[in-house]
Amino acid sequence: MNESNRRDGTSNALNELGSIRPLRIWQDVVARVIESDLITLAVVEIPPGGVVPAHRHRNEQVGLCLAGSLRFTIGAETREFGPGGVWRIHADVPHEVHAGARGAVVVEAFSPVRSDWDGLDWAPDSPPRWPAGS
Repeated sequence: MNESNRRDGTSNALNELGSIRPLRIWQDVVARVIESDLITLAVVEIPPGGVVPAHRHRNEQVGLCLAGSLRFTIGAETREFGPGGVWRIHADVPHEVHAGARGAVVVEAFSPVRSDWDGLDWAPDSPPRWPAGS
């Protein structure tokens, strides 16, 4: 993601999720990213059976499952989540995600901003998977 598109691909302060271009953050995992100077907010779409492999980063992260299901491993703890499941990940703690049969849509906040996403490519434009019917 280059600096001119850093905050969601637009220069608007107010926007709709469907107008935010998806960013490819893993193989088939995309995120619609909204950033300010201090935080990154991402609506992440994980396809059915999709995996976010084990990794760690300097950002603190909190999240909420909006749709679908996933198995989340944070450090040594693993939990199954559906809509309404929440998590908190401290900086530099390893974590991974496996989506269920219908995939998952989650919203996550990161602090500080995800500067490690700067070099990622845009995914093809597509309608968001959440909210349903968008």
